Amino acid sequence: MKSILILLILSVPLTCTTQTLTARELLDKAINYHDPSANWKTFNHKLTVIMTSPKESKRTSQIYINLPADYFSVEASKDSVVTTYTLDKGKCEMKYNNKVVDSIIAQEKKMNCERATLYKNYYSYLYGLPMKLNDYGTNLNEKVEKRSFKGKDYLVLKVTYDHSVGNDVWYFYFNPKTYAMEIYQFFKTDENGEEKPDTGEYILLSEEAILNSIKMPKVRAWYYNKDKTYLGTDTLEE
Repeated sequence: MKSILILLILSVPLTCTTQTLTARELLDKAINYHDPSANWKTFNHKLTVIMTSPKESKRTSQIYINLPADYFSVEASKDSVVTTYTLDKGKCEMKYNNKVVDSIIAQEKKMNCERATLYKNYYSYLYGLPMKLNDYGTNLNEKVEKRSFKGKDYLVLKVTYDHSVGNDVWYFYFNPKTYAMEIYQFFKTDENGEEKPDTGEYILLSEEAILNSIKMPKVRAWYYNKDKTYLGTDTLEE
């Protein structure tokens, strides 16, 4: 009996350590899983992303992210139209069906450099997760939540942003054993900064592609939070 009590006492600190994992510790473990060699900051790679969605034609995007050179481009092909946005150290260039467009044609085709910046931020953010959660203006909620989603348990980080960065509230779901990121979810906020539960989307991540030794989600399936309507799937081709 005495030996059993000793074993029980010795097991308590281990249990508490798991239960009191901080947000920073969880993020560090997740980053170590996805980017064990810390290669994201020097990421220089081309990505091919196929987007499929109900009642829409397939879209193929050729994306080039070169962080050290401050270079980004995305060439999207859908049906018979090809649009290209390039930002080279902040200098913007746009093409429509492989021809450089001037300001008049760009306005006619509803193209602008603000959209180029939007695409750069969008793709760099999503494919740079969870490493991008170390960026300036990102605020981690100190408490690590335990949630069940579709019958599976996760460790969840709640993230908000400085107003200069964004107003959405994000949740990142990590596998409690491997610390792999498997879901993320965001909600819009009202004028008081409170979450609006019928807004935003959740994204299910599956499979992995390894680029520059970084484990990235290969398949991302998007759904509305409010009614779980399926929106579409992005597939990263290796």
